[in-house]
Amino acid sequence: MKNSMKITMKPTRKAFLAFTFIALIGASMTACSNSGNSNQQAKANPAPPTQSSSPSTSNTTSGEKVATTHKYTDYKGHQVDIPLAPQRIIFSGETFSDLLALNVKVIGTDIAATKGTVYEKQLNGIEDIGFPINFEKSLNLNPDLIIVANTDEKAYEQLSKIAPTIMFDTFASLEERIPLLGEIIGKKAQADLWMANYKVKMQTMMKELQAAGVKPGETASVFTYYPGDRLFVMARAGLSQVLYHSGNFKPTPPIQSVLDEKSGFKQISLELLPEFAGDRIFILTPTDEEAKRSTDAMINSSIWRNLAAVKDNHVYTLPILQSGSDAITREWLLQELPKMINK
Repeated sequence: MKNSMKITMKPTRKAFLAFTFIALIGASMTACSNSGNSNQQAKANPAPPTQSSSPSTSNTTSGEKVATTHKYTDYKGHQVDIPLAPQRIIFSGETFSDLLALNVKVIGTDIAATKGTVYEKQLNGIEDIGFPINFEKSLNLNPDLIIVANTDEKAYEQLSKIAPTIMFDTFASLEERIPLLGEIIGKKAQADLWMANYKVKMQTMMKELQAAGVKPGETASVFTYYPGDRLFVMARAGLSQVLYHSGNFKPTPPIQSVLDEKSGFKQISLELLPEFAGDRIFILTPTDEEAKRSTDAMINSSIWRNLAAVKDNHVYTLPILQSGSDAITREWLLQELPKMINK
């Protein structure tokens, strides 16, 4: 198997936190701290922010009223008055670096979830609000806006007492999330510029992949094991977003079905691996020891050895902590993918 980089094993706790993009299936397995129904709850596409016809106002020295807030409806239907230009933002979710990419000053996040990521060194001055989110710490930070991936209504009610709070669909594509965040935080121009630059980098990566021998229309699959001997195929989450949005790789028909269901991932049995496996296979190397043993067992199985991608030596590994769908990781992956293919 080709290795894209050295794998550094992390404690189980970090695996849970870093793997939140596939873990909306349980409270202990998700930054959303939600029930097993969270995967179904996260399927809706985020609704665009709506401007209130009668926004909240404040008076200037001349007596002129100036809007200070506007109404926003999140993808779960909560209608909230949020600041036009929030200055003290708490963000709890696996796509945290979306805000870093837009040069937004974030005052609080789950610091442990960022350990081992490609952006962990960019967190100076950001307070740790814990996992699940600590209400008292959040209150003490005096935020003017709270953005959470959590779809737990009880947690939402508590956070809403601290500051205007919105639920954010972190399974949405980067192309959806960045413009939407630009609207939410009053940085539309910056968001548009970032996306424009990202698309240029994407085009560069596509050319590099073609030069490395990737043919248009090739299929690709992303797999990972989770504790409990559970094998997952990725769809809307993490690395798969980069692969399928690049134009170079296509999902296999079974993975396309998962995408059509707007699911981030799907648990499958080892016996189904040949149906989901593409021309190229990417393995997200887990940090949990049990999941690592399951991965080793898979790659030593006859099912694995008979896969076309394995026979063609088109298998690549990537540490799960560096496979997120957040903006900064996505930029990093645009550079790393051609390197992985070329090795």
